Amino acid sequence: MVIYGVYIVSKSGGLIFNYECNVPKIETEKTFGYPLDLKLNYENKKIVVEFGQRDGVMVGHVLTAVNGIPATGRQLDDGRDVFDIINERENYPLSLKFARLRMTTNEKIFLASMFYPLFAIASQLSPEPRCSGIEVLEADTFKLQCFQTLTGVKFMVVAEPTQAGLDILLRRIYELYSDFALKNPFYSLEMPIRCELFDSNLQNLLEHVEKTGISNV
Repeated sequence: MVIYGVYIVSKSGGLIFNYECNVPKIETEKTFGYPLDLKLNYENKKIVVEFGQRDGVMVGHVLTAVNGIPATGRQLDDGRDVFDIINERENYPLSLKFARLRMTTNEKIFLASMFYPLFAIASQLSPEPRCSGIEVLEADTFKLQCFQTLTGVKFMVVAEPTQAGLDILLRRIYELYSDFALKNPFYSLEMPIRCELFDSNLQNLLEHVEKTGISNV
């Protein structure tokens, strides 16, 4: 069993806890001819694939090296500008290395704030009253399972797409949250969870689940 991450979103839509584990490192290096059939854009101090994808290079991947020379932002380690190189025909063929970087804290906060209205919209679109909202979101590379408490706090687990029984794991995480976060006299509701006991017990739970399976939780 592979768990990629655990996220907790407050009832107001803010990310109050996240824990990542087993996030696969994706790197792809390919040789390209002129003209480059990918649209690259410089944003947030990195060069990102904005349009076009091929051979494992996907939209959102970041350029990390040109001809084996690491790139930091839009500059190579030898001082040359990346766009000056890829825009000149005589520099081709070029070996470009792309990778999917880990999300920053700000990116996680942004995604959590986006999930909140989607959850509410799903509840309103349901033809049946009292819809629970989004419970499972499945894609070709991952599965997201969500459990909302009576107070509106959302617990989410991202795992491999074939994983079953995530609802059991979510309820066990909720128990840990109740025991070690809510009962902590120094914790305030709606605030980020910073509790060592919660962190350590959650880590132990995930390690146990990966070794023995959810049925043994």
